[in-house]
Amino acid sequence: MSLDKRPASAPSATHATIPRACAPWLVLAACLIVPPLVGAWLSPALAPQGWLLACLAQAATMVVFALSYNLLLGETGLLSFGHAAPAGLGALAAAHLFNRYALPLPLLPLAGGVGGAAFGALTALVAARRAGTAFAMITLGLGELVAAAAWALPGWFGGEAGVAIDRASGPAIAGWTFGPAREAYWVIAAWCLLASAAIFALSRTPFARLANAVRDNPVRAAALGATPARVRAIMIVWSAAFAGVAGTLTLINVELAAAESVGMMRSAAVLIATVTGGAASFFGPALGAFVWVAFSVGVASVSRGWMLYVGLFFIVVVLGAPGGLAGCAARERARLARHGWRRCRAPWLAATVAAVSAAAALVLAVQWAYAARFRDDDPGAWFAAPTAATAWALAALIAALGGFAWLAARRAAVAARALDPATPEGQTR
Repeated sequence: MSLDKRPASAPSATHATIPRACAPWLVLAACLIVPPLVGAWLSPALAPQGWLLACLAQAATMVVFALSYNLLLGETGLLSFGHAAPAGLGALAAAHLFNRYALPLPLLPLAGGVGGAAFGALTALVAARRAGTAFAMITLGLGELVAAAAWALPGWFGGEAGVAIDRASGPAIAGWTFGPAREAYWVIAAWCLLASAAIFALSRTPFARLANAVRDNPVRAAALGATPARVRAIMIVWSAAFAGVAGTLTLINVELAAAESVGMMRSAAVLIATVTGGAASFFGPALGAFVWVAFSVGVASVSRGWMLYVGLFFIVVVLGAPGGLAGCAARERARLARHGWRRCRAPWLAATVAAVSAAAALVLAVQWAYAARFRDDDPGAWFAAPTAATAWALAALIAALGGFAWLAARRAAVAARALDPATPEGQTR
């Protein structure tokens, strides 16, 4: 007699979790593959897809960059302020090798990864024995040192012009010269998926669990026989290697390794993308990478104040969703499973109205301020018509609507928790 009490038609837990585990990979692959195919089908009737390929290439590069940063922040608990240094140095090393030895373009990210790992080894020698604020300050100093060297060593960094490459000058493979943007993009997309899979495999190894132990309690990990400095050093090298791959993908996209690629702006960008996406989830940084590209490309193309919006969005996410967007989505998914759609519908609708209203009021006020300031320089500004009184009145009205919606969302959420027997409110009720 069988001891298995499950019905014959019930799927096993392993089979039930496989589609859920594959869903993020399918979404990532679809975001990278489907838009170029659809754009190629529609471009004869609409417009060339060069802008689309450039945006997707930036997103793919940022995904690898953010995932490599999360090996430090999420897996090992190391906050770095100089992660752009291995990415930029890896891209520079790959550019010099390509110009001198004409390496095949698809193999160029390997050279960039080796260059980034070399800088990571130097960083580990200096910073692996420290964590917390000390590690952050050391990486900040190293990042500033590399940024200063970019202008002091023009022979290596290329000065203000940077180091340029010609993608088509390398050897062709199967008829592909990689000169057209479409051929270069498929190389970038393939390397994005390959590098993401490699980082995912690394994050599932016993060594990654050891890095988590060092992150959570280095003293106890050392008492169990691990060496925290050695674990941090190995993870720093791996993170820098994948950062070098990401920097080389940027080189393939724009055909230029510029001195600005090692600056603080790029280090801040990957930090913002990782934190807003969610460092506790593997695909959180990838989500944050797409959000960052949406701001830096989409919003920046229509507004001067896109950096202001980035800063405000970052503050809102840190205060309202410490786990990032991925953590917020996981929390709401658990709430949906616990309460059901009927109870979640009202608070979600009210929260959406509140968020949209607050964003609309903010955009209205900010865009009017920018239009009033730069009206002479940019007479075609998309929000230059309303007067000050009209703009502020509309902003106040929309903000009041958002406030009422937020109160309604809180009341609906409290009512849903009160009806749940698993919560203290429901038990007392």
